[in-house]
Amino acid sequence: MAVVLAGVAIAGAWTFGYGASTSSADATPTAPAALAETGALGVLRSSQRMGPKLLEPPPNDKLGLGIAIEDRDGGSMKALHEALARAASGEGQARLVFFGASHVASDLFTGYIRRELQARYGDAGHGFVLPVHPWRTYRHHDIDVDSDGRQWETHRIRVGDTEVERVGIAGLAMESTRPNSFGAVTIARDAESGRSASFFELYYMSHPQGGDLDVFIDGRKARRISTHSRRPSTAYAAFRVPDGPHRFEIRTLSKRPVWLFGLAVERDRPGVVVDTLGINGSRARYQLLWDDAIYREHLRRRKPDLVVLAYGTNESGDDSPIEDYERDLRAVVERVRETVPEASCLLIGPSDRPMQVEERVFEDRARTLRLIEVQHRVALELGCGFFDLVAFQGGALSMVQWAASDPAYASQDHIHFSRLGYERLGEVLLKALLEGMPIEPERESADRSFDAGNRSADALRAK
Repeated sequence: MAVVLAGVAIAGAWTFGYGASTSSADATPTAPAALAETGALGVLRSSQRMGPKLLEPPPNDKLGLGIAIEDRDGGSMKALHEALARAASGEGQARLVFFGASHVASDLFTGYIRRELQARYGDAGHGFVLPVHPWRTYRHHDIDVDSDGRQWETHRIRVGDTEVERVGIAGLAMESTRPNSFGAVTIARDAESGRSASFFELYYMSHPQGGDLDVFIDGRKARRISTHSRRPSTAYAAFRVPDGPHRFEIRTLSKRPVWLFGLAVERDRPGVVVDTLGINGSRARYQLLWDDAIYREHLRRRKPDLVVLAYGTNESGDDSPIEDYERDLRAVVERVRETVPEASCLLIGPSDRPMQVEERVFEDRARTLRLIEVQHRVALELGCGFFDLVAFQGGALSMVQWAASDPAYASQDHIHFSRLGYERLGEVLLKALLEGMPIEPERESADRSFDAGNRSADALRAK
């Protein structure tokens, strides 16, 4: 299956079947009018599965179809909906954790979901961030990260690794053996949203060789932390501050190693927290090489109401047996279900990733369909939801049009979306997540209710 791209616009039918042989690269976003609002998307995959339901008519002025989450009984988002209802009534927080590769790491579609959910249900803070750059382009929307990243060593799983790494919930650990290495997060005063925090919690590891670090908040020294202990163990340092914009900074004091997992940036009020935990180039199976005890402890500590696993695009270029992929994916999802069984869970499938076989000629990757079938099957068998990213884009080879449209919805690498494309994904995924949710009450009254009976965050977080 291939498509020939003749200039930025070519004649031809846009088809949505995975078995399609052509795909339009017209610069004007279009969608097939034949698809009904309540009908199933006519994407042909296998005799066992139809496409996802459409939640809205295909738009004429933008790309991306408004599809629903697929699950076995319609209840995969129940825990999330209940948490959002509590947040709306001022009785608690709703917490979402997104794992994934570069689509997640950009914090573009997740940042959109964070802003929109917090506007509707309350802003409970930015969530889990890294105070040191693990790579040069690391970002978190509406937070500034400042560090001398070259002074730190990034521990993570890479292609070919087989040994378990002592990394935390983000799949990363930052280590410094140099004095005066620093990292800081600043809540941007001119941010679109999330301009306040009242609680910081540093996740780190204490160990026999551990060094010391100083913590500064708004330029003033708040505490000196020793990471020395008899044996390696996880550790936490909490800081409570007046609700508002703040700068949180760490600085090492010697050559003794300091090992950091990340920083929680939150508020003691009702609302939503969205953790964006993406790693460029990552695969789902890499999670099996994250230290199991640390992973489970950190995940429980985040108290998620929804765990999202957004992998598959990188795996579409791998050549390992699909049976091995399914075995590893199932193990990853089972660990999530065992660790936080009360949480909703969602798998987001791979995006369309055409292969360029010659100039202006693109071919579909057959492996992408097989990955989608596996993810769909594993999700439903283990009680999770599944969001079909290729169906959202419009089917196989749709990435060609996404990259050629004006404005562009995808980059010219035909792997990543543009900011517009990610925001469209955030818009559609948000509607899918909220399908069936009642209209939320006024935020002002909800905040007053929560403030009147605020739980003790210190007691809940203390270890």
